[in-house]
Amino acid sequence: MTAIAVTIAGSDSGGGAGIQADLKTFSALGVYGASVITALTAQNTLGVQAIHDVPAAFIAAQMDSVFSDLAVGAVKIGMLSQVSVIETVAAGLDRHKAANIVLDPVMVATSGDRLLNPDAVSALRNVLIPRAALVTPNLLEAAALLDQPVALDEDDMLAQGQTLIARGAKAVLMKGGHGQGERSTDLLVAPGSVVRLDAPRIDTRNTHGTGCTLSSAIAAGLAKGFPLGQAVSEAKDYVSAAIAASGRLSIGKGHGPTHHFHAWW
Repeated sequence: MTAIAVTIAGSDSGGGAGIQADLKTFSALGVYGASVITALTAQNTLGVQAIHDVPAAFIAAQMDSVFSDLAVGAVKIGMLSQVSVIETVAAGLDRHKAANIVLDPVMVATSGDRLLNPDAVSALRNVLIPRAALVTPNLLEAAALLDQPVALDEDDMLAQGQTLIARGAKAVLMKGGHGQGERSTDLLVAPGSVVRLDAPRIDTRNTHGTGCTLSSAIAAGLAKGFPLGQAVSEAKDYVSAAIAASGRLSIGKGHGPTHHFHAWW
């Protein structure tokens, strides 16, 4: 069977993040990608200039169209800016008995622009996190979800991951990309276990869309039938290579994208 993954996220007109990054990642990893667009952004490497939210009813219609026809093996969820959208997506996931859900709790773009309304944080925490097979917050997002200070070291990261587990998450990938030091360390936290994933920290400003790319790469692995640990490990390797190759691209004047198709050109 053809491995199929769907991304439920916002569109990035600049092509480096969001729906565009997700579909590129699916394709690069040999998975057929479908999409449910939750918002349109006027966006480039310098920032987000405008956001147009897609009506909740139309998001539900997109979900019904995709899930009623395609044998979806995994779901990546990204930008959901409104409470009504979060509730609509949750209802659609339940309606279609979606599995292998990877939730990237997108709150702020690489440029610093806010993508999630403050009143939607509790809905994200209470409605979607318990439905996800994996939640992939960076250090800032984990702190916001828990209303705690940003983790300063791996002990803090582990504690916050375990707290998210206690609050309903099935597994959490605490991403250390916003940390310090020569190594970028992520922690895959599950009930009773923790796996450390370590890679060299790459000195580049081409980090636009890295969170989207990582979460969609994990979803691609799950769609292909990989166990969670393998999907996360291979996704980490793919993203690290995409960041390392980003210097081969010359895109925009700000934070450039990763090179999703680094293996080909």
